[in-house]
Parts: sequence; C-alpha cells; structure tokens
Amino acid sequence: MASPLLFRLLLPLLFLLVSSGSSSILRLQSDDAYISAVVSEKGLAFAKDLLVGRAVESLTSLRIRDIEKSVGIPIVGVVRMVASNITLEAIHVSSSTVQPGESGIVIVASGTTANLSMDWFYSYTTWLVPFEISDKGGAFIQVEGMEVGLTMTMENKNGTLELSVTQCGCYMENFVITLNGGASWFYQGFLNAFADQIRSAVEDAIVKKINEGALKLDSLLKTVPNKIDVDKVSALNVTFVNDPTFTNSSVEFDINGLFISLDKTSARGYFQKTSQLSHSCNGTQKMLWMSLDESVFNSASDVYFQAGVMHWVVEKIPDQSFLNTARWKYLIPQLYKKYPNDDMLLNMSLNSPPGIWITPQKIGATISLDMTIDVLDGSKTIPVACISVVVSVSGVVEISGNNLAGQVELDDFTLTLKWSDVGNFHMYLIQVADNCCHTCISQPIEELVPHDSRRHCQNCAVLVVHNVKQEQVGESMQNHGHGSKKADEWGQTGRCYHGSLDKTEN
Repeated sequence: MASPLLFRLLLPLLFLLVSSGSSSILRLQSDDAYISAVVSEKGLAFAKDLLVGRAVESLTSLRIRDIEKSVGIPIVGVVRMVASNITLEAIHVSSSTVQPGESGIVIVASGTTANLSMDWFYSYTTWLVPFEISDKGGAFIQVEGMEVGLTMTMENKNGTLELSVTQCGCYMENFVITLNGGASWFYQGFLNAFADQIRSAVEDAIVKKINEGALKLDSLLKTVPNKIDVDKVSALNVTFVNDPTFTNSSVEFDINGLFISLDKTSARGYFQKTSQLSHSCNGTQKMLWMSLDESVFNSASDVYFQAGVMHWVVEKIPDQSFLNTARWKYLIPQLYKKYPNDDMLLNMSLNSPPGIWITPQKIGATISLDMTIDVLDGSKTIPVACISVVVSVSGVVEISGNNLAGQVELDDFTLTLKWSDVGNFHMYLIQVADNCCHTCISQPIEELVPHDSRRHCQNCAVLVVHNVKQEQVGESMQNHGHGSKKADEWGQTGRCYHGSLDKTEN
C-alpha cells in the first residue's frame, strides 16, 4: 500500500536536500572550506576579456589634463604654448594575455593603437611689434605599439576578498602629433616640444584610470554578502576561507559553504570535513570547477530537520482509492470493520536528519521516517497504525551547460510495523511502476533546473519487489540491471562532488 506513495514523496526529499542550503553570518561552525571553486586558464581568459572590454569603454573619451609651457626664443622672446582639450577618442587592443602566478594575476594588453585629439595655442610679445602675436588650431595624435600591463592580487580579509593592484604601467612606442589650422606647418617644431609631456600625461592618465577601475572592482567585491538566504529557514554561508591560491594555470577560491539555520536559537551540529577538496582542473578546458564536501549536504539536512519542516501529510495520490478503507477490506479486515468506507491520511515524519554520503561513483542518502496511517471518521482524525520506513537511494548527477540531469536508484527499502490498532497485518507485494518512478524523479527536477533539462528524466528506472516480509523489504535496483552510470564530473578520490561549468556548452 505505502510503497508507491513513499517513493513519490521520499525521492523529491533527496533532491530538496541536495539543492537547499543554510548558513548564516552568525557564528560559523568551523574555519574549514567545504566548497572549493577553481577558475582555470580558460575561465581567467574569459574574465580578462570582460575586464579589457570594460577598460576600453572607460578609457574612450578620457580627458587628459591641459599642458602649458613657456619657451625662450632668441630675438622673439618668451613664447607661451598651451595644449588643451586632449581627448582619447578611440583605442583598439589587438591582443591581451592573462597569467596567474604566485605574485598574483598579470594582465597585459599589447599591440594597442589609440587616437587622440587636442587643441593648441601659442602667444608672445616682442619689442619688434607693439601688440601680442598668437595663433591656434587643432591636432591629431596617433599612438601605435602601446602596451598596458598590471598585476593584481587578492587577499582574504575577515571572510571577504580584498583586491589590490601591485603594479601598473603604460608604454607608448610610437607617438606622432599632426597639427592642422593656422600656420600649423610652420609651428610643428614648437608643438614637437610638447611630445614628451603629452606622452607622459596620457600614460599617467591611463594608469590612473585603470587604478580607479580596480578600486571600483574591489568595492564591488566588498559588497558580496557573507550569506545568501535560500528561504525563511536557511541561508548559504559564502564566507571566504584562506587567501586565494594562485598557480601558473588557475586560481582557487575556498569558502565555508556550510548550511546553518537562520534561527539563532536553532540547534546546529558540527560537521567534520571528510576529504581534501580537489585542486586540479586535470588539464581540461572547463572554465570553472567546483568541489563540494559531503558535509555541505549534511548540514542542509540537519538545518531543515532541526527547523521541523520534514513533516508532511499526504491527502491525495494518483490512485486515490488507496486512501480509503474499502480498498483494504480483504487485506486488513479489522480496518474496514472499524471504519467502513472512510478516507485516510498518511502522516509522514522523519526521525533524524537524512544522512547524505558521497563516493567517487555516486551520491546517496538514507532516510528514516515514521508513516502514521490516520482514518477520517466523521470530524475526527484517528491514528490506526504506524510503519517505520528506512529508504536508501543513490544516483549520479551530471552538469551540462545550464542543465542539471541525473539518475536515481533505490538501494534499500525497509518497512517495520511499529504498532497497530487494527490487528497485525502483512505488507504484501510492493511494485513501483515506471510512470510512478518517472513522476517521483521528474517533479523535483522541474523545480530545480531549466526547462530544457527535463528531457533527461525520460528514462527512469523501475523497481519491482516480490515476497515482501512484514519486518523488512529490501531489494536493490542492481538486481534489475540498473547500474550506476558514472559521470565524468565525479572526482576520483575522497568523498567530494566535483562539478564543472563551460560557457561554450549548449
């Protein structure tokens, strides 16, 4: 009687536990990192392209400070010259590189060209004429072979990342000023005297603008919260642990990652880290790798159990006749005799937090609960029996682009009659049909992942259990040819799940 219903309710619970989180900015349980994120060279290149693009946008239309210079010329006297309205009109980066290392991340933009415009003006007085002589015009500046480089580093400050620029420089190989207007051809020599000052002013302005951008990025990092609320019960602790680890091909970030109740008075367990998280991308072309210790999932399980939300009442099932005493007239005679043709409810309550475990091949959970059968007799709800249920399920999870898919199998299923007011009854043949199992698995996935990924739930396994005893029901899906499919994304050592993300995948 209870098995299709239990499968319908317990498997969604597994997905709920895996997908939910809880942690708080309140006092942390430990200083260990339970989630590790490794950004590979491909991911760093993607981030570099974004930063270079934003830098080009911010530098375009950049105004450079005015430059004034006085030059003494024999016979003529002192000539006052001014270069004003110096503006960076356009900039083009032909190539850029990013290189992580022990000192931080080095980004270099080379082969860069830039176009600038400016106004020029000069004036002087001489004893030869009784009035001031002046002229003005415009100029065009062409820059080629410009190279801009900076070195950034990140440190952990009280659980938040702090970004700083340790080095930043700009060098221009070719710098040509072309004047127009007035007798500009005659005064080219005068303006050439400004070349070094204009070059230096432009280089300084670019470096200053890049440093300002780094400060804005640092301020943005400081706004990242230490916790992300999942719902009214829990939040994910995203406090950074330790400084980022820089290698010659990747950067690793470690966060606490445990799930803690938002209720300050809620009891919280201690979770022991079970493995060393992965530090290698194994040479693959993924942009981002994430490793989750099994304690992450168990902390979520503990939070929701302590919050008392792992209790629910079942009033409707696909075959509603199962929730009427008439359906059990011959199997449980005393039930029908005491309560003829009465509707029933199933009251589900977990005895302990579901235990979640991870191996290199799969992820699984063991769920223990009491199922109390209630009869609706008029206006009264009367409990008539209680069955202890222990379910063990396992499966694999695959991440492809923005889609999440997987396969879930039933490893063990145990029923024990705890007490009964309608006599000692046997729990007969239990069979879970394909359509029921499909409903069990596809319903939670529809709530957790994009619509496109639901197609992965088409081929759900079928469980058939025969010769059920009253004290125990146990039949593994391995006996029916439903072995676990090992996903490439699963780690090879430790009890830790490794997922990857590649922007280019569809």
